[in-house]
Amino acid sequence: MSFAKHTQSRSIPAKQRGASLLESIAFLGIAAIVVLGAIALLMSGFSGANTNRALEEVGAVRTGVKRLYMGQSASYGDAVLNQSLIDAKVFPTTLAVQGANVLNAWNGAVTVTGQNANFEILYANVPKDVCINMASSSGDWLAMSVNGTALAIPVTPAAASDACNASANDMAWTAN
Repeated sequence: MSFAKHTQSRSIPAKQRGASLLESIAFLGIAAIVVLGAIALLMSGFSGANTNRALEEVGAVRTGVKRLYMGQSASYGDAVLNQSLIDAKVFPTTLAVQGANVLNAWNGAVTVTGQNANFEILYANVPKDVCINMASSSGDWLAMSVNGTALAIPVTPAAASDACNASANDMAWTAN
């Protein structure tokens, strides 16, 4: 018995393996859009978190100063109070203490200065977006200024946006 080879004259299309160049480009484009969206959302979240943290730091400093000077007949003096506040561990641990200097998350100086019956907290080098949010959230202070310009309390978002006009802003709050 012989086995005959049978050949067919019709051609069978080969199976396509992998993706075409056009499909690969489309996939990469969609992936890039998703990654950019995720980064934008993450940056927005970081900005909000930085604003909240900075507001908590300023509030904690204010509370600590009031507690430390409670029995002093509302006399904070007229000098920088940082060293006394560092010694009393008033500054939150989220602020970097380097000798007599205190730095915020943006390497800006945090300085507390007595103004006799009041005191001022200066928070330097604050990014514009955080500055606008912090200024808009400053409600129960005696006075507030951004880059040396006094703002009416409560600060409106429009006034905060006008005042926070630099990429790095200096903010100051006055309390008693």
